[in-house]
Amino acid sequence: MEPSFSAKNPQTSKFLEPGYSEASMAEIDAALKAAEESFDILRGLQREERARLLDSMADEVMGLGDGLLERAHLETGLPMGRLTMERGRAVNQCRMFADILRDGSWVDARIDQAQPQREPVPKPDIRKMLRPIGPVVVFGASNFPLAISVFGSDTVSAMGAGCPVVVKAHPAHPGTCELLGEAIRRALEKLGLPGGCFSLIHGTGNTVGKALVEHPATQAVAFTGSLKGGRALMDVASKRQNPIPVYAEMGSSNPVFILPGALKDRYEQIAEGFVQSLTLGVGQFCTNPGLVAGLDNSEFGDFREKVASLAREWSPASMLHSGISQNYSSGLSKIAAVSGVEVLGKSEQAPDPSKTEAICQVFSTTIETFLNEAALSEENFGPSSVLLTGKDAESLEKFAESLEGQLTATIHATDDDLTAHRRLIQILERKVGRLIINGYPTGLEVCSAMHHGGPYPAASHSFFTSVGTDSILRFVRPVSYQGFPQSLLPDELKDENPLSIWRTVDNQLTRDPI
Repeated sequence: MEPSFSAKNPQTSKFLEPGYSEASMAEIDAALKAAEESFDILRGLQREERARLLDSMADEVMGLGDGLLERAHLETGLPMGRLTMERGRAVNQCRMFADILRDGSWVDARIDQAQPQREPVPKPDIRKMLRPIGPVVVFGASNFPLAISVFGSDTVSAMGAGCPVVVKAHPAHPGTCELLGEAIRRALEKLGLPGGCFSLIHGTGNTVGKALVEHPATQAVAFTGSLKGGRALMDVASKRQNPIPVYAEMGSSNPVFILPGALKDRYEQIAEGFVQSLTLGVGQFCTNPGLVAGLDNSEFGDFREKVASLAREWSPASMLHSGISQNYSSGLSKIAAVSGVEVLGKSEQAPDPSKTEAICQVFSTTIETFLNEAALSEENFGPSSVLLTGKDAESLEKFAESLEGQLTATIHATDDDLTAHRRLIQILERKVGRLIINGYPTGLEVCSAMHHGGPYPAASHSFFTSVGTDSILRFVRPVSYQGFPQSLLPDELKDENPLSIWRTVDNQLTRDPI
């Protein structure tokens, strides 16, 4: 088949070799049938074997060396230093999942022993644990070509759970995807596992993605991207004869609240940290702080002027690809067109369109204007933010109440501020997946306590996270075993606890055998 598309270097606007072909319906069908045929083998692996697979995948990715980083740099424009750090994050999270597989307690084993003498009805022996669901389709993100893509948290957590994976490569960095896909395939080959455990599919339009979601073998979908894209996949999945879950992380505006005491103590430091967070990675993070709210007083005025000054000093930089750049520019125009909004500050240096560059731009308006203009609540993916002023604490609370679901919210405050604005915290707890005090939303820690999700439209399921160890829970379901003989039970549920995992036995957490 002749190549139908190529990656483009965003810093030069030149196409990169080689070309890639759209997957045919036959190729999509073959990949998912192979995944289905491999499912019993992958889920049947002992925990150490599956952990070895993840470790081998990490080793193979590191074995790609600088060639991986150089290709990712050419396709995304991201600096080599940033890509080196991102590769470290991707490899470390893969090894983190290998560690939790070795521990084994993540399966949440529960045992309620039989009580044959119980009156009026005997109690049966019932045991429960989490089991893998089957083939998973993963849509990688454009802004994390290494850590939330082919080798990202979706793929490694799904395969760690025992689910074969079919990844739709992101068309903006197909060469990077191919390198990572080959690393995963080599890891499977070294362990003698079937190739159907992992497949990589290319496609630029909606047809390939729709076919992947509609295929009867697909049991779940993981997606990171825009609200429009995530919602489209959710709609396709819901119309199937057997609907399946789409775990979509779709971004948010990540509001920042700056309370009076904090402004009085350190407005300059807060302004500097905010602009650094706003412009990090050219603002191309789902946790980018796109809204800032404070009370209309002299300290917030000083903060606004400092932010404006820093925005003017920021030099334009290349975005990931022309589509993101065009959407960002359109978003700036849309915000500027709202009556009552003024441009507070923007990069003084003009951007170079041939390098897909973006400027930093901050706007200013009132909370009252925000509440009456729906356009201001929409995420503008890039280094822009809207600063909002309110008259009193009640106006901050009204702003918080008006928010749709968000990935994060941040509060800069003193202890006295937090006491005086406790109601604000209570409101935000209902709105977000992660609430931050005196920090910034960018710089996502990959750990067991992280929740990267939130109420719709930040994510499709507010209970689930796409980052951290709990992300594996998206690809399993609970199964109860009633009245099973010991010989047929999974090792995790046998009386002797041969794996020595933590289990809940008759409502008591223990590692002891029964």
